[in-house]
Amino acid sequence: MSTRFSDRMRSMKPSTIREMLKMTERPDVISFAGGLPAPELFPVDDIRVAAERVLVEAGAQAFQYGVTQGIAPLREQIAVEMADRGIACDADDILITTGSQQGLDLVGKIFIDAGDAILTENPTYLAAIQSFQCFQARFQAVPTDDEGIIPEAVGELAAQTRFRFLYVIPNFQNPTGRSLSLARRHRLMDIARRHDLTIIEDDPYGRLRYRGEHLPPLKSLDTDGRVIYLSTFSKTVAPGFRTAWAVATKDVLDKLIIAKQAADLHTSSFDQLVLDRYLRDFDNRKHVARVCAAYGERYGVMADALAAQMPEGFSWTQPEGGMFLWMTGPEGFDTLPLFRRAIEHGVAFVPGGDFFVGDEGRQCLRLNFSNAQPDDIRRGIERLAGLCRDSLGN
Repeated sequence: MSTRFSDRMRSMKPSTIREMLKMTERPDVISFAGGLPAPELFPVDDIRVAAERVLVEAGAQAFQYGVTQGIAPLREQIAVEMADRGIACDADDILITTGSQQGLDLVGKIFIDAGDAILTENPTYLAAIQSFQCFQARFQAVPTDDEGIIPEAVGELAAQTRFRFLYVIPNFQNPTGRSLSLARRHRLMDIARRHDLTIIEDDPYGRLRYRGEHLPPLKSLDTDGRVIYLSTFSKTVAPGFRTAWAVATKDVLDKLIIAKQAADLHTSSFDQLVLDRYLRDFDNRKHVARVCAAYGERYGVMADALAAQMPEGFSWTQPEGGMFLWMTGPEGFDTLPLFRRAIEHGVAFVPGGDFFVGDEGRQCLRLNFSNAQPDDIRRGIERLAGLCRDSLGN
């Protein structure tokens, strides 16, 4: 019966990680696994007021079909925020998407033919790999270090092969938490211009900085329209809205709109109206500052606990923002069996292997600190450190 499915579908497999993460939903498990924002920080009261105002002002029209590109007032609000990030655009340059995940899907639809080659950081966002696999892309991994993707490696690869695009997360990358340094941002843009390379800049975490100075998006350094910029309200308001956006030149945006029309006609009109009213009537910057303060505290608790508890041979990143840090064990260490034992002992993380394009990263793991309380973080790291010591025979 498998012949009823397309070649594309037969080549797709469920995420090992997402299947395993079902086990982390037990109430006795302290989870550092899911990439979840903290629900207790969602601006629920403000959103309730915004929703009530929309219903009073728009009535039944709030639930009507809308335009594919998204409601103009919300796109105007986003254009103002883009200006704050150093990105010059207006509402006509913006497409509202149903989450950034749809943005990735639409990018894949308009750029990738079966067998086309694309560049990605290694490691990179798991769901981006899955999304581009749907279109039967060939992946070329680009090495990274503590300053992010290595631009010269991009240049060497682009000189040899024609790539459809480079996919990159410059700010507080998922899974590593690293940020692309300012010098590398400039070098990467120079190399992209030299090799006529399109860049997909995924920036869900950029506003979640709690240490250091903000860095300019690649899109703000883009002088010839080669960067397609994706961002979202999921981390700065609430993910349940499933409302995000893309910024691109008119020729690209027109194609994205056509692809979105075929996918879902438009993002929820009601959600867009509520978000627009919330952003106009309430101080989202103040809310984001509160979120950053909480995440910064939780990161600090996790970093201190790791330093105090983890055995010799383990290292981890030191992000200045975002929701994740990345741990690497000694050579030969395997986090997959460790994950299974960790669940049995009431703590969860994400094994690192599935974040890589190739067969790498088995000694790595991702820890999320945004969705756990400080006391739970301390207890969870104590459990994890003990299991790591046991695995090493210490």
